[in-house]
Amino acid sequence: MEMARSMLQEKHLPKAFWAEAVYTAVYLLNRCPTKAVQNMTPVEAWSGKKPSAKHLRVFGSICYVHIPTEKRHKLEEKTEKGIFLGYNTQSKGYRIYNLKTKKLIISRDVEFDEDAMWNWDEEKVERQSVMIPKETPPQQQQEEGTDQAEMERRSQQAPGSPRRPPSSEEIEEETPPRRTKLLSDIYETCNFTMLEPENFETAVKHKVWVQAMEEEIKMIEKNNTWELADRPKDKEVIGVKWIYKTKLNADGSIQKHKARLVAKGYSQLPGIDYTETFAPVARLDTIRALIAIAANKK
Repeated sequence: MEMARSMLQEKHLPKAFWAEAVYTAVYLLNRCPTKAVQNMTPVEAWSGKKPSAKHLRVFGSICYVHIPTEKRHKLEEKTEKGIFLGYNTQSKGYRIYNLKTKKLIISRDVEFDEDAMWNWDEEKVERQSVMIPKETPPQQQQEEGTDQAEMERRSQQAPGSPRRPPSSEEIEEETPPRRTKLLSDIYETCNFTMLEPENFETAVKHKVWVQAMEEEIKMIEKNNTWELADRPKDKEVIGVKWIYKTKLNADGSIQKHKARLVAKGYSQLPGIDYTETFAPVARLDTIRALIAIAANKK
């Protein structure tokens, strides 16, 4: 919560955006190294892949969302102002609060102005100014008119006996404080909203993917895209594999869970299972020439 509170205060955002701040804070913490998982990020510990930081932006900064050509007039503005509120985990898009429509949208075509913020009172964009501390002048030297008698008295005093060096028992090694967390706490912090299964064994444990596979089988049987054949003795049979994909709407919400049954073509070896590595495709110039010749000969 401390991280989310700082993110809101940095850009003077209202408390109404606290949920977006917490959501983004968790997203960033999942991509920060931690000793709990051997100096790896929680995302890397879970998926085995190092996360990228190229897409990270300053939370609460002003951004400009591109308006598609089909949704605007030629003379209208090409962008709309918004406030950056985080990342979309379902697609490669950003969560933007549209200042014109007062709605949360998801878009990939966004330009950021990370030094600017929104003035909610005057409803305008403001630039953040960085305060540079003024250098403090060095202390003025003592005036030459210092009491000469006091200086002579100090110089005449016998120096004190030297201090005994501390023993090894008195010397304590300063160690920085360590903060430890349970591994279970790290995984609870991770915000993994949805993972697509990588194999059949994982998919059958979830009802949505079982229904998706049943729909795929029904479509194959309905379209009659297969036929039974005798297994050749001198050829290897290609296996099949399930591919799972979650289709999303434009706003990032789930449209449907799709399962597709595909052949394992990658199991074939060139020169053994096949020789041709191309598909014959006619050039457009050739098609035009044939049509012209056919039209001429009628």
